[in-house]
Amino acid sequence: MSGQANSVPGSLNAPAPQGGAERSSVAALRERPRAQVLIIGGGVNGVGTYRDLALQGIDVAVVEAADYANGASGASSHMIHGGIRYLENGEFRLVHESVVERNRLLKLAPHYVRPLHTSVPMRKVFSGLLNAPMKFLFHKQGKPAERGAIVINLGLTMYDIFSGAGRVAPKHSFTWGRKKVAEEMPQLRPDTKYLGTYYDASVHNPERLIMDLVTEGDATGHGRSANYVRAVGHSAEGVVLRDEISGEEFSFAADVVINATGNWVDPTNEALGKATRLMGGTKGSHIVLDHPELLEATRGREIFFEHEDGRIVLIYPMLGRVLVGTTDLDSEPGAEPVATDEEVEYFFDLIHHVFPQIKVTTDEIVYTFCGVRPLPRHDGSTPGAVSRDYHIDRAVNHGRPMLSLVGGKWTTFRALSETLADEALKELGATRKLSTENLPIGGGKDYPEGEAAQQRYLESLTDTGLGLGHATVLLERYGTRAADVAAFLAAGEDAPLSTTDELSIRELEWFATQEQLGHTVDVFIRRTNLAFRGLVTREMINEVSQVLSKHLGWDEARTAAESQFAQDVLVERHRMASLGAKL
Repeated sequence: MSGQANSVPGSLNAPAPQGGAERSSVAALRERPRAQVLIIGGGVNGVGTYRDLALQGIDVAVVEAADYANGASGASSHMIHGGIRYLENGEFRLVHESVVERNRLLKLAPHYVRPLHTSVPMRKVFSGLLNAPMKFLFHKQGKPAERGAIVINLGLTMYDIFSGAGRVAPKHSFTWGRKKVAEEMPQLRPDTKYLGTYYDASVHNPERLIMDLVTEGDATGHGRSANYVRAVGHSAEGVVLRDEISGEEFSFAADVVINATGNWVDPTNEALGKATRLMGGTKGSHIVLDHPELLEATRGREIFFEHEDGRIVLIYPMLGRVLVGTTDLDSEPGAEPVATDEEVEYFFDLIHHVFPQIKVTTDEIVYTFCGVRPLPRHDGSTPGAVSRDYHIDRAVNHGRPMLSLVGGKWTTFRALSETLADEALKELGATRKLSTENLPIGGGKDYPEGEAAQQRYLESLTDTGLGLGHATVLLERYGTRAADVAAFLAAGEDAPLSTTDELSIRELEWFATQEQLGHTVDVFIRRTNLAFRGLVTREMINEVSQVLSKHLGWDEARTAAESQFAQDVLVERHRMASLGAKL
């Protein structure tokens, strides 16, 4: 049997499979090895569909070959946006759906999705007047030309129209003239004559939002989820799954199989015996800077603009750091890319293009990350011009329907999940019982709005014995699910780690027992944002591994291997040591 492409870079060696007690999540699959629907892929679209189907009362299982959000879902630009640039492609359906879903997520997931004040700097008035209509009418890519004030203002006006119903942010504004622009954003290049400003949204903890979706699907009693379980083949009994922690394999039967593995759709289908050529993803890299001067220069806004090569890029503040992205390069399905030196230099060039007086070096980089957008195959097309819309490919595999998801973006995951779930319901002859349109997500339920309400909520958490600082960390990390975590911490002896005051012994136990933690590195990249902010140290890695070993049954050799693996991933995949992070 052929195997699904590995989700960890080939140069990295995860600790070898171990024996011992079977994980409860895997045991739940092995003990009853069938479901109405099996979803393969634990990114935002896969787990969104899992939650949706479980809420309909469907017996559904989801498996992920690595950790949840390990792929593109955890390597996005952290934006929840209407896709203003898709207007030029004529993708009005996608823009409308994106704007509606952006507005909806601001209400349903306020613990993670926040308004994003965005500005577009411009130097010219008429530039792009020919390119834009050529692209819109004939889908032709002309020579890159900076979009001028007229084109941008027209685009923002159209964007306002799409944002009309259910508007949650002010209409766009326009600043005319160098003097006024300089007063508003003094660090911008001095020949910036115009500044268009509007609101989108960003998702500050995408990995944790995905964990909320998994938790809600599990809580229905109709869903079973397991990470570090890979689809490796097909047998007479069904899909062959392999537990990547123990190395054990077993078959799992389902009436409908959904392949939501993103960049790995084609390799996964091949492993299941149904070869496809559906995907043609593009690589997107990002860097994260600890640069107070650049952070101040952004004035709390995302700077969204077209670079000289025609690529749409962004610079924006997040979690006390500055996120810079992104590239758009062709990538083969199943690839595991990392940010290259050339891409880093590209980012430095675009920062200089916007803020010429600000010096940036590799010493300020605390983290890099890279993912492959799950786009459709686009032989010959320019990567940036490929549609970001999605579609569902239906096939029959071993007598059972198999639905493969092609495309999809963070902003529209809820609507996409509903569409994909409806397709599965149709195959099962079942009907929808409820919509997730107005259903709060995880810790977004009853989230306190405003500073006063949040202060009252924090004070309620301190009643469990937490300090105010610790309570603040938990509210930021979990939203209103912080109450459950606080109760768990209070139920046993707890103490902060010696290497960070943002983690405690009991919270690591929560990760291990409640959130399917598989490896030490998961703590830093996906259960918290410590790696994103460049706050991880070797001492912290070793301490976390030691605490986790008690809950995950690791012996001394395994604990050391987990620490080494975490360091390898952070250095080789996220370039932390070579680019000045504190490892």
